[in-house]
Amino acid sequence: MNVRLVPAPITISFSEKFVDEEAFVREYHQLAESDENAITQWLKLAKARGETSESDPVLLQLVVELHNKIDALEMFLKNEQPKRVSLIDVAQIDSIGFEHFHLADEVLQEATEYYGRIEMPVHPKRDVGVFFVARTKSLAEIIKIHERDEKEWNGYMTARERVLIREAKEKKQ
Repeated sequence: MNVRLVPAPITISFSEKFVDEEAFVREYHQLAESDENAITQWLKLAKARGETSESDPVLLQLVVELHNKIDALEMFLKNEQPKRVSLIDVAQIDSIGFEHFHLADEVLQEATEYYGRIEMPVHPKRDVGVFFVARTKSLAEIIKIHERDEKEWNGYMTARERVLIREAKEKKQ
């Protein structure tokens, strides 16, 4: 199997899909909706009604992000953690592709389906739920990811490629 991968240090927590498929599917959907808090929903409704047509979209997004940061800070101060399902294994992803990722260690069972939670190193930081199948003991193919998360994943991979190209050019000089 010829898969194009680029180095990308990311952490993933995962379990075999059969362990608790119902809970994994529930969390998968909750993670995709995690940015659907009250302020985000209000902004979507305001945009739909045309109430933001004369507003600066960047400024609106910054206000929403500030609101989310304050919520996160409040959760931290209250020592509250978002409720997540318990996943058995934690591994380091050393490289990613558009539909694949490679683990630093051989911890997967070939042809086995898994559910995973990936800590995306983007702003704002958040967890992404994925279902994947092991193609080898360390190579996984993503079989289910939300559309918005897929765009973010692909954007991150593209950014990593640009960094590598820039580093290669700097070494030649």
